[in-house]
Amino acid sequence: MDYLFSAVLVVHILAAMGVIGLVLVQHGKGADMGAAFGSGASGSLFGATGSANFLSRATAVLATVFFVTSLSLAYMVVFATLIAFSLYGYLLQRLKPVSVALIQLITPVTSLLLGHYLNQEPISMAVWLGTGLIMLGLLVYQSPALPQKK
Repeated sequence: MDYLFSAVLVVHILAAMGVIGLVLVQHGKGADMGAAFGSGASGSLFGATGSANFLSRATAVLATVFFVTSLSLAYMVVFATLIAFSLYGYLLQRLKPVSVALIQLITPVTSLLLGHYLNQEPISMAVWLGTGLIMLGLLVYQSPALPQKK
C-alpha cells in the first residue's frame, strides 16, 4: 500500500507541475479581452470556442490526471485514518488506557510481520532478535499485571 501511495503521489505532483507549466506557456485566446475587461464582445472574454490545439488538450488530460490522483489520495488517506481511529476508539472502550498505550510499542512489530507475510519482505536475523527484545520488554513491563501464583 505504501508503494501505491508513493506512486500516486509522484504522479499527482508531476501532473500538477505539468498543468502549471502548460498553463503558463499558453497564450489565452481572450487574454487581451480579459485585460481590457469588457472592451469588446462579451462572448470573447474567455476565448472563442474553436478546435483545441495540442497544448490545450494536454492541459485537459493532465488536469484530469490531477483530479483523479487527488481523489485517489484523499480516499487512501481517509480510509486508512478511518480504520486506525475506529480501532483505537474500540480499544479505548474495552481496555485500560495503559494497555492501549502499549499498542504503540507493538506497532513496529505488527508492521514488520504484515510486510513479511503480505509483501514477502525479507527479515534478517538481527531484525528477528530486535523483535524478540521488544516483545520481551513488553512482557517484563506487563509482568506485574499478570496473575501471580502463591
